[in-house]
Amino acid sequence: MIADQAIVAMIADERQRFAAANPRSAELAQAAARHWHRGVPFHWMLDWGTPFPLFVERAQRAELWDMDGHRYDDFCLGDTGAMFGHSPAPVARALADQAQRGLACMLPTEDAVVVADELASRFGLPYWQVTSSASEANRAVIRWCRGITGRSRILVFNGCYHGAVDDVFVDLAGGLPELRRSLVGQVYDVRQHTAVIEFNDLAALEAELARGDVAAILTEPALTNVGMVLPDPGYLEAMRYLATRHDTLLVFDETHTISTGPGGWTRAHGPQPDLFVLGKPVAGGMPCAVYGFSAQVATRMERLRDEGETGHSGIGTTLSANPLAMAAMRACLTEVMTVEAYDHMLGLAVQLARQLREVFAANGLDWHVTHVGARGEFICAPTPPRNGTEARAAMHGPLEHALHLFLINRGVLIAPFHNMTLVSPQTTLQQVERLAGVLDDCLKTLTGHAR
Repeated sequence: MIADQAIVAMIADERQRFAAANPRSAELAQAAARHWHRGVPFHWMLDWGTPFPLFVERAQRAELWDMDGHRYDDFCLGDTGAMFGHSPAPVARALADQAQRGLACMLPTEDAVVVADELASRFGLPYWQVTSSASEANRAVIRWCRGITGRSRILVFNGCYHGAVDDVFVDLAGGLPELRRSLVGQVYDVRQHTAVIEFNDLAALEAELARGDVAAILTEPALTNVGMVLPDPGYLEAMRYLATRHDTLLVFDETHTISTGPGGWTRAHGPQPDLFVLGKPVAGGMPCAVYGFSAQVATRMERLRDEGETGHSGIGTTLSANPLAMAAMRACLTEVMTVEAYDHMLGLAVQLARQLREVFAANGLDWHVTHVGARGEFICAPTPPRNGTEARAAMHGPLEHALHLFLINRGVLIAPFHNMTLVSPQTTLQQVERLAGVLDDCLKTLTGHAR
C-alpha cells in the first residue's frame, strides 16, 4: 500500500532535486519563454511533470544526454518515433546523402519504387500513399472511407487516440458519448458523424454496424493510448467478419502496434484490414507516415475520383513524400526494421516484463504488466483493463507523476503520458536491469522500506 502523503512528499522532493541538478536547462527554459508560447516549441514537451523542460544535447542508440551532461537510459524513444533507436546509422547516412541531392521537388525518386515494394511485401496490402504524419494519414483514410462508401459515420473506441483528427475526439462517460474537452476550438458536434463504443464489446459493435451507416471502423488492434488494452480472443476476427457483413471498411492504425513484429500486429496475429496506417517510426524518426489499402479499395477510390474532378481533395500536403522522407523510409524499412532487430527487441521486452513483475511482487504490489511486442505497460491495478473505462479507472496521476520524476532524476526515461516503455534494437540488458532497479528503489521509498 502506498500512502497519499508519501506520493506528495516524493513529488516535492524530486522536483527540488531536478531543479538543483539542471541549472543549464533552467537557464534555457527561461530564455525560451521569451518567445515560445508556454516556453516550448510544442506543448507535449511540458508533459514530463518536471519544474521546467529538460533540454536535450544529443540522443544516440537508446540513450539521451541533456544540456547539463546527464545521461539517460531512454525507454520513451520519442513516444515511438525513435522506436528503432535514435539516429539509426543507415537512416542517418541516407539523410546525409539525400540532403545534398534535393529536399522537395513534388516528383518521385527511385526510393519510391523500393519503398512501395517493401510496404506491400511486409504488410500484405498492394497499394500505398505517403503523408507527413499518422494524424494526416488517418484524416486521409477517414475522407476516403466516407467518400467511397457514401456514408458519413465512423466508429471508434472509448479511449482511442489517432492523432490530431477531430473526428476521433469522442469518449464515453457513463455509457454516453461525450466530446473530449481537450479538443481546442471545436465548433461542431462530431458525435453527429462519429460513434464511440467500448473496446471488446462485441454486442455494441454489432449493434452499431447493423444500422448500415458506418463508413469505417478506425482502431488500433490493441489500444495503446489509454494504457494498454488487449483484444479478447477472437474479438478482432469477429470485427473483421462484421465489417465485411455490413459493408464497413476496417482500418487498423498500427503506429504503435508496429512494436508487435516486422509486419505489425496484422501480420503477426491478423486479421487483415481493408486499410492500414503507420506513422512515427517508419522513417526512423523523420516526419513521415503511410497508409495502405486493398485492391478493392483502390478500385473504389478511382471510381470516386472519376465521378468528381481533379484538383484539391483535402488530402495530402506539398511536402508529403518528399525525397528526404522517402530516403529515410527506404533505409529504415530495408536496413533497420529487420527480423533480427525484432528478435532482439521482443526477447528483451519479455525480460523487462518479467523483471517488473518481480519488482512489484517484492514490494507487495499486485500491479499488472502487459506488453505488445517491444511495447510494455505497467498498470497500478491487479487486473488488465478490457476497455477504455477500465483503463482510465486504473490510472493514478499523482503516483505516476512521482514515479516518472524519480526515474528521470536517476537517469531513466519512460513515456510521460502513462507507464509505457519501449525496447529498441539498441537497448541493452544492462539498461533493462537498471530500469527495474531504479523502479525498485522508488517503490521501496514510497512504501517506507528504503534502506
